[in-house]
Amino acid sequence: MEHLAGEPPFTYSEVGATSGELPEGYHQFRLRRRIGHGRALFEHAAAEILAYRMQKGTGIFHEASTPQAEPGTRLTVRIGVGPLSITAPCRVVYVLAAPNERGFAYGTLPGHPEIGEELFAVEYDPIDEAVYGLVVAFSRPGAWYTRLGGPLVRVIQRLVGVWYIKTLPTSV
Repeated sequence: MEHLAGEPPFTYSEVGATSGELPEGYHQFRLRRRIGHGRALFEHAAAEILAYRMQKGTGIFHEASTPQAEPGTRLTVRIGVGPLSITAPCRVVYVLAAPNERGFAYGTLPGHPEIGEELFAVEYDPIDEAVYGLVVAFSRPGAWYTRLGGPLVRVIQRLVGVWYIKTLPTSV
């Protein structure tokens, strides 16, 4: 995605890389879990993802400039608890709108404690009608406290990835 006039640039150069091979030099994370089956569930889960259900379901959603994810949407998430929380700015890089894959990826903007990108998606397997939740990310510390957190930050990222997928509907 090109830099949008009047918008801050992404904090990394590999913009859009969650759609393919993840870049070297970052912690890489992929989680794919079956959530159910059927085209109706896929369509429902896809609509929920685009309406930020994964972020809202985990309690980190703060605000977004559009009611549904679309390229260029600015959104912020709140990370932490109470007075120890921070608002982390992101922008939607792309939206997946393939027949059997739906979702969106956002990338970090200046002020986010991490540097990188995260994809939130749902996949449909037309052969067995299985529906999968998917979270893919690459990141590295962007603030002193995330560098200090080291391995603990990675453990938290994995736990939140599991939590994201658990927020998705499992039936219609």
